[in-house]
Amino acid sequence: MKFEAILFDCDGVLVDSESITCGVLRDMFEEQGWRMTLAECMQRFVGHTVKSQRETIEAHTGQPLTDAWLQQFFERRNQQLDARITAIEGVHEAVAHLHDHCQGRIAVASGADRFKVEMMLKKVGLDAFFEGRIFSGHEMPRSKPYPDVYLAAAAHLQADPARCLVVEDTTVGIAAGIAAGATVWAFAAPPAPHAPLLQAGAAQVFTHMSQLRLG
Repeated sequence: MKFEAILFDCDGVLVDSESITCGVLRDMFEEQGWRMTLAECMQRFVGHTVKSQRETIEAHTGQPLTDAWLQQFFERRNQQLDARITAIEGVHEAVAHLHDHCQGRIAVASGADRFKVEMMLKKVGLDAFFEGRIFSGHEMPRSKPYPDVYLAAAAHLQADPARCLVVEDTTVGIAAGIAAGATVWAFAAPPAPHAPLLQAGAAQVFTHMSQLRLG
């Protein structure tokens, strides 16, 4: 299929942010008495918004998930991302190739808040490729696994979702891309397993950004 547009997730696809964000989350949960390893925290929370996991969090901490706690999390997370964020290896070349291939019809469709996405893209030097084409699930009626953010990105690019390629790294994101009617390719940096991504409906899995090429 000839794709009209490419729609990228952000965390774990463009920037290597998941372990940083979950590290802050794990530390803050431990302060409330819920102890887990970073790996366990990532398994539970990668691909999900913190708010969407309210019941689980409150059950394990025994405390309400307040707006003040969330604000503190965002502040601590942003501070750590600002200090430590890096791009996924090879992603600058891959994005530049796809930007040229699709004549600029690429976008970011993230489940994260806009401030975080824009800050990270600017920090790693990818912001120029996506200026004016960044979409946040926080600004949609529903976030991933619902398709809203991908449908909004496709509509902005005036592209048929069925002719869009979505690049994702989580089962939640894959579900959102498929629900939008797009083809989904999943990125799994070793040693991440491929089977869950394929079972979620990814058309293929690739392991390095140098493999993300069209034509």
